[in-house]
Amino acid sequence: KEVALHPGYTQNLLIKKVEKYMEERFQVGVITSTHGIKGEVKVFPTTDDVKRFKRLKEVILNTGKEEITLEIEGVKFFKQFVILKFKGYDNINDIEKYKGKSLLVTRANAVRLRRDEYFIADLQGLMVVDEEDKVLGTLRDVMETGANDVYIIDMTDGREVLVPAIKECILHVDVEAGKMQIHLIDGLFQHFDLTGQTGTIFLQFLGLHTYAL
Repeated sequence: KEVALHPGYTQNLLIKKVEKYMEERFQVGVITSTHGIKGEVKVFPTTDDVKRFKRLKEVILNTGKEEITLEIEGVKFFKQFVILKFKGYDNINDIEKYKGKSLLVTRANAVRLRRDEYFIADLQGLMVVDEEDKVLGTLRDVMETGANDVYIIDMTDGREVLVPAIKECILHVDVEAGKMQIHLIDGLFQHFDLTGQTGTIFLQFLGLHTYAL
């Protein structure tokens, strides 16, 4: 989640880490196909702010083997897609080989965050602790449920726990320190079989509002 930037406590799959070594690069789209014969491409945006392509002057093409900086020459919108034209690519044969490849931006060109907003790439890998600073596990990923974003936490005992990104549960996030402090509300486990076996524990927070700042 830029793999998509969402206003809210976290960015819904928006700005994810493309690879560990690329944590300073954020995916804003994927080239799905060519468009016409004059070098334009159809891009599926992975950022919520699709109009930001109008403001972007360049993107980084990740071919899987190298990164190529491309200057954006033209931007159009078609249904859920963005049609891009890159300077120096004027023929379908010049660009066709890049179908399926990711378009990235540097952190400096990423969407500006508001207070208490984070890039998913920065949340992934955070150490998760409780109110007494006891280590509970590691935040592996963030997923969208429709009501609010949910943190997927790999617990130290081998279980996987899903914790919603709401203020009742998320007490503090310190990206620089690599730590997130959470509160597990009493009674959250009452609907589930917690026999100690490794598995997924779904924490249902019925009636609680989404933590959107």
